[in-house]
Amino acid sequence: MDIRYSVNQRDFKRYTTQEMRDEFLITNLYRPDEVVCVYSHVDRMVTFGCMPVNEEVPLEKGIDVWHNFGTDYILERLEIGIFNIGGAGCITADDETFNMNYKDCLYITQGTKKVTFKSADPKEPAKFYMVSAPAHCAYKTTFIPIEKANKRPVGAMETSNKRTINQFIHPDVLKTCQLSMGMTVLEPGSVWNTMPAHTHERRMEIYMYFEVPENNVVFHMMGEGNETRHLVMQNEEAVISPSWSIHSGAGTSNYTFIWAMGGENQAFDDMDNIPTTELR
Repeated sequence: MDIRYSVNQRDFKRYTTQEMRDEFLITNLYRPDEVVCVYSHVDRMVTFGCMPVNEEVPLEKGIDVWHNFGTDYILERLEIGIFNIGGAGCITADDETFNMNYKDCLYITQGTKKVTFKSADPKEPAKFYMVSAPAHCAYKTTFIPIEKANKRPVGAMETSNKRTINQFIHPDVLKTCQLSMGMTVLEPGSVWNTMPAHTHERRMEIYMYFEVPENNVVFHMMGEGNETRHLVMQNEEAVISPSWSIHSGAGTSNYTFIWAMGGENQAFDDMDNIPTTELR
């Protein structure tokens, strides 16, 4: 398991490009029949990737659960959100099995002991992208297909940011301890996400960009609003964004990204907006 420790905004100003990538960028999430796990000390959020091909893969495969989590099983004190961004597959959570198609989502509650992943066709394997957060009580494991996501159209073509925010694991959709997740889809011709930029001191975010066309990239913006930096990201890569950092981006094409938030609240009106003309 890859462990990333917290970074403050003062030290961040002196980081080289490679140091930024080492601290915040998550790559190679989908390896055949493996579970990739990146543990961030920023709000104790954990990012997982799993691409089952020839096996039914358990969530804990290759992970020393007691050493890394201090528990008997991974979700003993965690809740988790899972998206499928690959071929058809299924997830078994204890005694329930959920069929997962492209862009479907599953919320699994704290206290679930056994989670496994399987693809319907090894030639077109499922790709399960997951983020977990600490949880102090159990709610209801819930399957949310893309058709039932709460859809919010925002932005405009004139500002190159026409997009639809699909809310899945969200207070308006279902009850969770602290985890929130959704998917933002940009229209063709739009490239900017999350503008105007903002921070939220009480929540961090993790972005995972996908549907980035071949030979295209996303420039993900980070840092304080008065001193921004960027990471160049490719398809199916994720980035950790601490609460003090903006989290915005522009692509060389349109794209889709999954956002995950954790922190001390789930309020979405606590943002500290930064006027675009004041960014530096």
